[in-house]
Amino acid sequence: MASVPPQDFEAPERLRPAPHRLTTGAKLVLVLGSTLFILAAIAVFATLQTTRLADSEASGRLRIAANEDARAIAVELMGDMTALRVAVRAMGQDPLDMPSCARAQGVFAQQSMTGARFLITDRSGKTLCGDPLPAALPTPVDGSPIGADVLPGKGLVLSVQSQDGRAQARAFFSLPFLQSLVDQSSTASPIESVLELDGELLPIHQLPRQGALARMKSMRTELGIAGLVLRTSTPSAPITSSLIVALALPLLMWLAAVVLGWFIVDRLLIRPLRRLRAVVATYRPGEVLDISQVEAAPAQEIRDLADTFEAITRTVATHEAGLAEGLVRQTKLTREVHHRVKNNLQVISSLINFHARGATGPEAMAAYSSIQRRVDALAVVHRHHFAELEENRGLNLRTMIGELAANIRATAPEGAAGIGISLDVAPLLVNQDVAVAVAFLVTETIELAMNCDPAAQIRVAIKPAEQESRAVVRVISRALVETDELRHLIGKRYGRVMEGLARQLRAPLHHDPLTGAYEIAIPIVGRD
Repeated sequence: MASVPPQDFEAPERLRPAPHRLTTGAKLVLVLGSTLFILAAIAVFATLQTTRLADSEASGRLRIAANEDARAIAVELMGDMTALRVAVRAMGQDPLDMPSCARAQGVFAQQSMTGARFLITDRSGKTLCGDPLPAALPTPVDGSPIGADVLPGKGLVLSVQSQDGRAQARAFFSLPFLQSLVDQSSTASPIESVLELDGELLPIHQLPRQGALARMKSMRTELGIAGLVLRTSTPSAPITSSLIVALALPLLMWLAAVVLGWFIVDRLLIRPLRRLRAVVATYRPGEVLDISQVEAAPAQEIRDLADTFEAITRTVATHEAGLAEGLVRQTKLTREVHHRVKNNLQVISSLINFHARGATGPEAMAAYSSIQRRVDALAVVHRHHFAELEENRGLNLRTMIGELAANIRATAPEGAAGIGISLDVAPLLVNQDVAVAVAFLVTETIELAMNCDPAAQIRVAIKPAEQESRAVVRVISRALVETDELRHLIGKRYGRVMEGLARQLRAPLHHDPLTGAYEIAIPIVGRD
């Protein structure tokens, strides 16, 4: 038997991973990352919720402080301006009404300590009461009896006038006075207060400049006086380094856990498995697997798996050696059997030839010749089969039929000494069973033709059929044309044998009585 060269070991197709499937490392990153990301998201949400609660508390404190400051400023300014309105109305009717002037001065007596003062003038600008003011007369806002103007860095100017326009008053409220109205002691956190009027700002209390990450919460409250608005601001929970760390730490921990998990699994599992796969991929049948590259693997389970592979390959190598030794013995035994069969067939052929020479009648000699031709046919098939045994490809019909035709001509009776056998055989390969049946069928057909017409010419053709694994055997001779002698021989002797051989070939045997041809399809195993 021909030896098969060793080939690289390859995993079965069904065990190979599909290209579209994720690797173990990718699956680990997805599972571990998804799980830890949920925990990180919960931690970030908790931090943001804490910050949001602190912002809500700051907003509540700011709202209370803004309402209190706006009420204090509005009450004080409205009270002072109401007193001025009364004085303006009285002095507009009587410019010499000193009691009204005295009452107004009494109202502003306490405010004057912080720089607040007032001035009442008539229509021509003559001073009726109060102290001179550098500020011009503000124009009242539509729908408001009071006019207002902001002096940046100095204070606030408010004005009123009588209904008939004979007298008018201006009041200056200095910045220290306004600062005294805003109570900073009642709040736990610093508050910034700014008066706004048509885009102009008068800071009452200012906070130091905050950093780039600082946040401020502001609230606007209308005072109800000439369009004045009090904007109150307080620092919100700042974006400090602690807050950034609190927000980033869960994400950093998630990333670190994913990277660390990937590193550990890659080192402990994936890389050793890849090395083990590379070692197994280089395995050749009959060798013992070399696991030296996997012995240092950190995972004990992978080392155990490598030891198992080594033990299996060692067992396979032992069995391979036993099979190889048994194959050698089997080959020797087969050769000895074939040699003995060949010798036995030669002995049988020699005995038949010896008895044929001692035959007394032509019929006995013809019978011995017929038997010898069949033994020779079997010997030819056996000899070719033994010759092809090493390659195990099959028997070559061209050489086999050629040798068979030569033996038939050599054993032809004296009356058929001039018989001619022409061959047209393609180099086709068949197995032994088909070769034996074809050899006997060709022998029977040629002998049938010799008995019908000893001087006839016989042509044996074997050609490939249209079907790839089939061939057609065709024996043509004028002796095989339909005659009484042909029908007699077929019915008496040859017909049953030829039908049996056709059944052995599992194909019908066709006879064309007009052209004298027998034809049958046979299976082949290849071409030489």
